Amino acid sequence: MKKQHDFTQGNLMKQLIFFSGPIMLTNLLQTSYQFADSLWVGNLLGANALGSVAVSSTIIFTVLSFVIGLNNAALTILSQQKGKDNEQGLKRYLNAFVVILTGLSVILGLVGYFFSESLLTLLGTPQSMMEAANTYLQLNFLGILFLFGYNFISTVLRSLGDSKTPLRFVMTAVALNVVLDPLFIAGFNLGIDGAAYATIAAQGSAFVYGMFYVLRHKLAPFSMPFFPAKQEVGLILNLGIPSGLQMGVISAGVAAIMSVVTGFGDDVVAGFSAAQRLDSILMLPAHALGTAVSSMAGQNIGVGNWSRVKGVAKYGVLYNFSVMIFVGILVVLFAEYGVRLFIQEEEAVQFGTKYLQIIALCYPFLGINFILNGIVRASGAMYQVLVLNIISFWVLRYPMTWLSSTWFGDIGIAIGMGSSFVFSSFFAYLYYRFGRWREKELFNKKK
Repeated sequence: MKKQHDFTQGNLMKQLIFFSGPIMLTNLLQTSYQFADSLWVGNLLGANALGSVAVSSTIIFTVLSFVIGLNNAALTILSQQKGKDNEQGLKRYLNAFVVILTGLSVILGLVGYFFSESLLTLLGTPQSMMEAANTYLQLNFLGILFLFGYNFISTVLRSLGDSKTPLRFVMTAVALNVVLDPLFIAGFNLGIDGAAYATIAAQGSAFVYGMFYVLRHKLAPFSMPFFPAKQEVGLILNLGIPSGLQMGVISAGVAAIMSVVTGFGDDVVAGFSAAQRLDSILMLPAHALGTAVSSMAGQNIGVGNWSRVKGVAKYGVLYNFSVMIFVGILVVLFAEYGVRLFIQEEEAVQFGTKYLQIIALCYPFLGINFILNGIVRASGAMYQVLVLNIISFWVLRYPMTWLSSTWFGDIGIAIGMGSSFVFSSFFAYLYYRFGRWREKELFNKKK
């Protein structure tokens, strides 16, 4: 492996900046991917088709949540093996992930295809959208292997210290999707099916290109798949399942917050929705830093270099504060312009603007959660991070949002959520500082 991908030595701050930068850009491109999809469908096919895609995407994201969980497990296991410089261990666990993810993608693809209509009914999909949403969802389930595949390749490379190469694959997917969406939807007159075909073609191309590039340049020790050992499968599932559940806790928490928002009427819902779209973009640096420190800490935990793990946490928090304070200042100054990109109704714009300006002051604290939980996750303490997420969303965020909105009206939504960011960062710090995550042993030392 290349020397610059070794985080067990060298300047930590420099490594963090150069490693996290491409991850931020990759995340931004993936966000633009979804944005472009919605833009073409909405403008070429109308609001009903856009609604069908939105409902189907909720199910796809739920499935993807478990994949993200397994990818987090991959990041932890593979980065520790990289830190140990254990080529055989790296190869064995890489093979185990390939076998498990391939099997899961086939099973989920088939189950999703045959039960898509039942899932959409469960979500209360309007009958006017059912046929289009069902077809779109079925096609996406058939192409789910590509979604699993190119996300996994990116995770593998990041665990080995390479964040630049995955950017190539995401750029390929985004560029193809932007071109193929209008071609398939309008040019070939395939309607909403065309949007699904464009997504599958884009993700499939990125997956094939990614595999070809990685194998040709020997960037990761992939081999012909073979049946993994019971111990390897057990460790992967032991880390992957709680990590996947973390995403479920987050999704359910977001839904609970929305139930508070809807109680204040259409204007608040519209303003909140617009603010959330911006929020997902504004939090990209913190998300990227969380991924970066997890890989960097994982390599150092693998080799037992705890002083560098502490350094990764320190520089991660400092970098997070500097970036997120800058983002927060921009939000306070330009929030209204951002909200007006999505909505024009005056009362909704005013709420969205006030919400963002309040919540922006608390961005650095939410970033601390991503950094410190990323460090803890790198040790393999997935159940502990799951508990921290439960505390963050269900003990703090939802109750505090509900209470503040009861006391202060609609603006209490921002006050409650922002305050919960501060308190949850305190809990994250307490566990990072005093928790027993450093005692976690993933691998049998006799191996």
